[in-house]
Amino acid sequence: MEPVLTEREKMVAGLRYRFEDPELDQLRLRARKLNKQFNNLIGTDEDDGKKGPELIKQLFGSTGDIVIVREGIKVSYGVNIHVGNKCFINHNCILNDDGPIKIGYGAMIGPNSQLYTATHPFEPSERIGGSDENFTKGITIGDNFWAGGNVIILPGVILGNNVIVGAGSVVTKSFPDNSVIAGNPAKLIRMNIPTK
Repeated sequence: MEPVLTEREKMVAGLRYRFEDPELDQLRLRARKLNKQFNNLIGTDEDDGKKGPELIKQLFGSTGDIVIVREGIKVSYGVNIHVGNKCFINHNCILNDDGPIKIGYGAMIGPNSQLYTATHPFEPSERIGGSDENFTKGITIGDNFWAGGNVIILPGVILGNNVIVGAGSVVTKSFPDNSVIAGNPAKLIRMNIPTK
């Protein structure tokens, strides 16, 4: 007999799940509260440089020791975001973490960037009625990643180590280590093999 999965477990696993679920409702509410606390703290007299990082550690599923996040961040749940050490997330980023978002060591994400993991069936009849037809595709970003401003990364994308994404790009598919990509949709511009 197969185990019965919670809606949260289904969501994280990329299976169809019900959006309207008490546990998911509570997680979204928790994320909104922590989001608001963090965004209202940064740049105020109460911002001592310690409270903000502590709120991010509470909001995200896991972080490295040193993670810098600028104000304006918005997440869906927070708990499905896993960020490596020395990661930098600039102003006004949206991390739609219905599915897992894994960001590697030393990653830099430019302002107004958006990472989306939620998706829906392409078949119109399967989208009607909505809440039972949600599913996710996680995003994985390697170490030493760099995204310029206004980058959009769509569900299911895997980007290798040392990938650079040009500002304003829409990343619709995966790219291997050392790729330099740009455009809408993002295309390979060249390979950037490290020399050191």
